[in-house]
Amino acid sequence: MSKLILTRHGQSVWNAENRFTGWVDVDLSEKGILEAKKSGQLIKDLNINIDVSYTSFLKRAIKTLTTILQENGLELKFNTSWELNERHYGSLTGLNKEETKNKIGEEQFKKYRRSWDIPPPPMSENDKNQSLFSPLNASIPVGMIPFKESLKDTYKRVIPYYEKEIQKHIKENKNVLISAHGNSLRTLCKYLFKISDQKINELEIPTGNPLIIEFDNNLKIQKYYYLDKNRAKTIIFNQ
Repeated sequence: MSKLILTRHGQSVWNAENRFTGWVDVDLSEKGILEAKKSGQLIKDLNINIDVSYTSFLKRAIKTLTTILQENGLELKFNTSWELNERHYGSLTGLNKEETKNKIGEEQFKKYRRSWDIPPPPMSENDKNQSLFSPLNASIPVGMIPFKESLKDTYKRVIPYYEKEIQKHIKENKNVLISAHGNSLRTLCKYLFKISDQKINELEIPTGNPLIIEFDNNLKIQKYYYLDKNRAKTIIFNQ
């Protein structure tokens, strides 16, 4: 029985400041570093092999993954992919969430933040936050970098990458670790747990708390559970 381990990066500096982060390459906060270490320790307690690892182009996810691997005494060998990046928050990038909600109203705020297919306004080409993007983005093919994304847009890049590059290892009965982001992991959970467009807005992914998904040989989910029970969130299945 193969295991897929999904870990949202530890708290970032902008998480702590309650800002829309998206593609900005911010670092882990002190709390986030501790969450990453605890994630590694919780995974170590499972006493399983981690055969293949994946992460995004963003340092908060990369540092979380490398910390987990170090805690497990594993070689720092992993795959990075822009397709696993956080959702691009367009012109909301860098803004304080509470201030933005007060400015545009709670209804519009919820649509931008939690709807399935409504993106925020696009980021302008001269937005100062673009200089804060990961330097790894330089390898993304011309024309592929978005200026805004809905969750649906994020789904359209995460799931094809999962089906092409990651799923094959699960079919080979290997244990796979993915360190990524709240929204890229929400789209993957939508796909794996068959969550409806209407219910996906209810799914929360906690930082630094590994979610274990166990598959049988036919890629059917047998079990799923968070390792830190005290910080677990409800998993919505087939709704």
